[in-house]
This record gives sequence, structure tokens and C-alpha cells, in this order.
Amino acid sequence: MEIEVNDGNFEELVIKSDKPVIVDFWAEWCGPCRMIAPILEDISKEYAGKAVVAKCDVDNSPMITSKYGIRNIPTVLFFKEGVIADKQVGAVPKNNFVSKLNALL
Repeated sequence: MEIEVNDGNFEELVIKSDKPVIVDFWAEWCGPCRMIAPILEDISKEYAGKAVVAKCDVDNSPMITSKYGIRNIPTVLFFKEGVIADKQVGAVPKNNFVSKLNALL
């Protein structure tokens, strides 16, 4: 199951997580964001207990969006032990996300 993260809970849910975390920076009005949403939802179910999939609405989280230099969406950041380990910008097939995540497990 995906979790919602924002300026208020990002540190607790992403940075302090003991599992790898995929953070999808998205917006309601973004077409490519809607294209990858079902892919990330599938990954969240398949990797339950092994990894966390989080969504961060860029319109509602300006501090986090700015801190990580998010300029294009969708941008997906892969965190391991609180640090960015990988990044994917734009809509790509599921296997791109899965291979990046598997490298962190």
C-alpha cells in the first residue's frame, strides 16, 4: 500500500525508514504522473514488507519539492538509509522501477 508523504512527515516516513523507499513526486494535473500511478501501486503491493512506496504531491509540499530540486514530474526518487540512491524522471515501464528497487534490496 502506498503512503502519502508531505513537508510534515517526510523525515519520519522516508528518511528514517529502515526499508528502501520509492518517493513519487507527482501532481493531480500531471498526465504522465497518472500513467505511472498504477505501476507504483502494483510495486507497493508486490514489495510489501520489503520496501515502501510513497507519493508526494508537489503542489502541497513545496519545502520537500524544493529541497530535492524537483523540477519535472513525475520524478521518482529511490531512498536507502535516508539518502537518495537512484532517480527516475518521466514515465517509464514497470521494469525500470523494479530493477532500480531490486538494486537497493
